This record gives sequence, C-alpha cells and structure tokens, in this order.
Amino acid sequence: MTRGNQRELARAKNMKKNADKGKKQDDGLSAAARKQRDAQIMQEKQKKASEKKDEPK
Repeated sequence: MTRGNQRELARAKNMKKNADKGKKQDDGLSAAARKQRDAQIMQEKQKKASEKKDEPK
C-alpha cells in the first residue's frame, strides 16, 4: 500500500507550505510610513493608468 507514503509526503509538503505562509516580510517601517509609501505607489499606478487610457490610438 503506497497510500501511506503519499499521505506522509503530502503532510510534509503542506506543513512546509504553511510554515512559509506565516512569515511576514518586515521592512522596518512603521504603520504610518508603510501607509504613506503604499499610497504613493497607488497614486503612481493610477497616474500611469490614466495616461495610458488618454493615449490616442
């Protein structure tokens, strides 16, 4: 019966996957600084999208 081995391999793979998922990337910024950085990135994306939309074809 090979199913027992498959279960063990699947459990090990799942445990490894879940262990990586729990880690959060720490960039050393405070919540306010992170919020400001994210807002600036979003503004740049919106500006770029609006420029692309306004381009004549």
